[in-house]
Amino acid sequence: MAEPQFAAVLLAAGRGTRMRSALPKVLHPIAGKPMLRHVIDAVRAAGVPALIAVVGHEAGRIRAALGPDVAFVEQKEQLGTGHALNCAREQAGGATDVLVVSGDVPLLRPETLRSLLQQHTESGATLTLLTARLERPGDLGRIVRDGGGRVRAIAEAADADVATQAIEEINAGAYCFRAAWLWPRLAFLPASAGGEYYLTALVEQAVREGAPVQTVTTDDPEEALGVNDREQLSRAEAVMRRRILRRLMLESGVTVIDPATTYVDADVQIGQDTVIEPNSAIRGSCVIGRNCVIGPGATLCNARIGDGCRIGASLIEDSELEAEVSMGPYGHIRGGARIGTGVELGDHVEIKNSRIGQGSNIHHFSYVGDAELGVNVNIGAGAVTCNYDGVAKHRTIIGDGAFIGSDTMLVAPVRIGHGAKTGAGSVVTHDVADGATVFGVPARPLRPDTETGTGPETG
Repeated sequence: MAEPQFAAVLLAAGRGTRMRSALPKVLHPIAGKPMLRHVIDAVRAAGVPALIAVVGHEAGRIRAALGPDVAFVEQKEQLGTGHALNCAREQAGGATDVLVVSGDVPLLRPETLRSLLQQHTESGATLTLLTARLERPGDLGRIVRDGGGRVRAIAEAADADVATQAIEEINAGAYCFRAAWLWPRLAFLPASAGGEYYLTALVEQAVREGAPVQTVTTDDPEEALGVNDREQLSRAEAVMRRRILRRLMLESGVTVIDPATTYVDADVQIGQDTVIEPNSAIRGSCVIGRNCVIGPGATLCNARIGDGCRIGASLIEDSELEAEVSMGPYGHIRGGARIGTGVELGDHVEIKNSRIGQGSNIHHFSYVGDAELGVNVNIGAGAVTCNYDGVAKHRTIIGDGAFIGSDTMLVAPVRIGHGAKTGAGSVVTHDVADGATVFGVPARPLRPDTETGTGPETG
C-alpha cells in the first residue's frame, strides 16, 4: 500500500467576535506568538509540511503576520467550517489524505497529531477524529457512540438533550479524511438553521454510508481547549507557560525558582544550569547561555545572553551580551547594543545602540548611546554621551583603557583617545588625544605645569 500524502488545512476564517478585539482571533498571542502559529508549528512537527490556511476576516493581516511559508485561501463568505474546508479543495487537490485542524486550538501537541495521523493511516479509516474527555465540556460538541462504542455522530451542545449534554467525550477540533471520499461530499453538506455548513456533519454522513470512522483520544484534555474569548485566552496562556517551564526544567536542565512568577515565551532557548529567579519575564526569541543567573525581576526581550552572565532586576531589549557580563540592578539595554565579555554594568545604567568592549566598566547612573567603547574602559558614575543635537544622532568613540570621570558630558560627535582621561564634571566638546587628560567646562588639556592638587578629579 502506498504511503499516504497528507495536506493540512487550518481553519482560521472566523471573526472571533467574543474576543471583543480589532485583532483577528487567531493572531492573539500565546506565549509570545500568534495562536495560529502554534497550530502551524505543531502540524509541521507532526510531519505534514504542506499547509493551507483558510482565512476570511482580516485576511490581509493574517497573511502579513504568518509570512510566505504558509499557503492561503480566502473564504469570502463566512458559511461555516464545512464551507471553509471546501474553499481549500483546489490547493489540497493533490493529497491522498487531508488533516483538518481548527486554528483556535493552540495547545495541540505534535505527538498527539502524529498519533492521529498514524491511526488514520494504519486503520484504513475514511474519517479519523481527535477526541478528549472533560468533566465540564461546556459548549463543545459531544461524541455520540452506540452501545458497541462505535461513533455515531458529533452533537452540538446547543442542540443536545440532557442525556447528550452529560457526555464527557468531546470533539477536539482535529480530523483526518480520505480525500477521495471527502471532496465529493462537502458539496452536499446540509445547511444548519443559520444557513451554515458544518464539518461535523460529515461524521453522520460516513456512518450512514457504513464508511469506517476511527477516533484517537488525547491523554491530555487541555489540548482540546479552544480559544473564543479573553478568559479562554488566559487559560491557554497559563497551560502553555507551564509546558514551557516544565520542558526547560526537565529537558534543558534549567532551574526555575518560582514557576508561578516566571514568564518564558515559546521560542526562548536557555542553556544548562542557568537559574531563573522569581518575577522574571523572558520574551520573544531570546537565547540564554549556560550557568547564567537571570533575575529576580529581570525582563529580557529578543536578547542573546552568553554563558555565565548575571542579570539583576534589569531590562534588556534586542541586544547581545557576551560571556560573563554582570548587570544591574535597574539597568536598561535598548536596541542594537552589544556588550563584550566580562563587562560590568552597575545600577541605573542605560545603553543604546552601542558596542562596549571587553572588560569595560560602566558604573551607576550613566547613559551610553550611539557609542563605541574599546576594551577596559572605565565610565564613572553619572557620565553621559550627549548623542542627540535635536535633529540627528551622533556617535562617541572611546579608545582602549580610557578613563571617563564622574559626571562627564561627552558631546557627540567626539572621540576619546586610547588611555585618555577626563576630569569629574567635564564637558567634552572636542576630540581628546591618546594619553591626554582633560577637565573643566568646556574641557581643556591638563597643562604640564599644573600644580599638584589643582588638576581634574577623575572620580
